[in-house]
Amino acid sequence: MKHTVTLIPGDGIGPEVTGHMVRTIEASGAKVVFEIAEAGEKVMKKEGTPLPEYVLDSVKKNKTAIKGPITTPVGSGFRSINVALRQALDLYACLRPAKLYPGISSPYKDVDLVIVRENTEDLYAGIEFFKGTPEAKQVIDIVVELSKKNIREDSAVSIKPISVYGSERIIRFAYDYAVKDNRKRVTAVHKANIMKATDGLFLETARKLAKNYPSIRSDDCIVDNMCMQLVKKPQEYDILTAPNLYGDIISDLCAGLIGGLGIAPGANIGDKYALFEPVHGSAPKYAGMDKVNPTATISSGILMLRHLKEEKAADRIENALKEVFREGKVITYDLGGKASGSEFTDHLIKKMGQA
Repeated sequence: MKHTVTLIPGDGIGPEVTGHMVRTIEASGAKVVFEIAEAGEKVMKKEGTPLPEYVLDSVKKNKTAIKGPITTPVGSGFRSINVALRQALDLYACLRPAKLYPGISSPYKDVDLVIVRENTEDLYAGIEFFKGTPEAKQVIDIVVELSKKNIREDSAVSIKPISVYGSERIIRFAYDYAVKDNRKRVTAVHKANIMKATDGLFLETARKLAKNYPSIRSDDCIVDNMCMQLVKKPQEYDILTAPNLYGDIISDLCAGLIGGLGIAPGANIGDKYALFEPVHGSAPKYAGMDKVNPTATISSGILMLRHLKEEKAADRIENALKEVFREGKVITYDLGGKASGSEFTDHLIKKMGQA
């Protein structure tokens, strides 16, 4: 049976890296066909919206999607399409593995982490009020009245909702993943020493649910300390679960441990749908240059294949990737090589054929 997957090429380097991913998956023998649905800057100019309804319709029909990076304007313009997709499809679990392949230059060894990030709440919920607006003034007045604390009148305000429901399902996802993937430890990341209401709720929920998984080592760590521990001794950690903002920051830190964002894959998973994507951005300055490392997008494709139970195809690609990195002859500029994205992909596919 063939799997139809929605493909969102993205902006900037997105069409290039997703093109390399498609070629690799086709060469793997996986029973996957792609249905293209455009979103992002280019579509905004044509459709008046960066996320047309037909994109969501396609994902809902096919249940599975993979996308390239989409540009998010800084400070103004439309809100993040990545966040909009996660919220519209209730993709509450962001899965970001960070595994160091032998052959990739890094000051570390044996890094094999998984970040499980809550995807729908926290400061990324998008509940914001711009400076000087009537809405911002109203929110400030209410908060000052209720909290008896001063907020400057020229402030912008963002709301940080964290619920029991949202915390329970992401923490449960982390533990269930640990059991399924034979992991030994789950660490809840928080700032409950300062944000006692929101992060305190997340931590309380984590400690409560940990009792249901006695075979898994459970602990917690304040987010700033967590960052230091990851830089000093990442090998001691296994699965990290965190609210939305901390999970986003930590996943980039962990990407730095394994060779950079060009290596780091991602998955966004809900009860009905799944969307796979690289962690890195759209890098518009490199668009059309065939320069960028496609590994993050190809590895996101591996996660997608495992989600679709195409395990043999996933193993074929991953084993070939390991060999390419171990050999170190045909690698892209970010890893110290001179190969283009196309040359890297050609070499990877050749290695798949030799497996």
